[in-house]
Amino acid sequence: MSAVPLPPLPPTPEEGYRPGGRSIADIVDREHQQLLALLDQLTGPDATPQEGLAVLTAALSRHLSAEEQYLLPAVRAALPDAAERVDAELNADAALLATLKALSDDSLSDVVERVRRHVDGVGALVAGLRAVASEEELIRLGNRLEIAEEAAPTRPHPGTPATPPWNRIVEPAVGVVDKVRDAVTRRPTYLADLPEPPRG
Repeated sequence: MSAVPLPPLPPTPEEGYRPGGRSIADIVDREHQQLLALLDQLTGPDATPQEGLAVLTAALSRHLSAEEQYLLPAVRAALPDAAERVDAELNADAALLATLKALSDDSLSDVVERVRRHVDGVGALVAGLRAVASEEELIRLGNRLEIAEEAAPTRPHPGTPATPPWNRIVEPAVGVVDKVRDAVTRRPTYLADLPEPPRG
């Protein structure tokens, strides 16, 4: 199987050991579906713009940060031929974050289009990673992705580093500041904070 880049791990207790948790591929696929469902909800007739836009901004900021910390580096290492596609996704992420920073009802259609392109592009990279990585590797990466998301910024910061090791240092620090601001302003940041969370 592939040599997917992982931090040093403790030895497994026995051969055939399977770590607990969800595969990074399953997590990313589910989050993509949730983001698309939220966008459908925000552009539908019963939209809740202000709360919905805040949650969309936070969810996308966390999602992109975690993908850049763990998913895209793993794809680059496991699929060397996909390096140009990874670079294209990093550039698209930066543009999406910049658009998200000035998100309003007027710019929502641009964000919708960019998110749909993101889902298609990253979805293809996830399929490639799933084909070459072991289930154990995918689960271990999934565990790291979920930890990274919890520490990630909840607001777009297009100027922060987008590749390891610096993004793994800077993003959690920026995330702390964002979370303090969210707490002070009582800003909703999770799908569950919405009156009717999208199912996705």
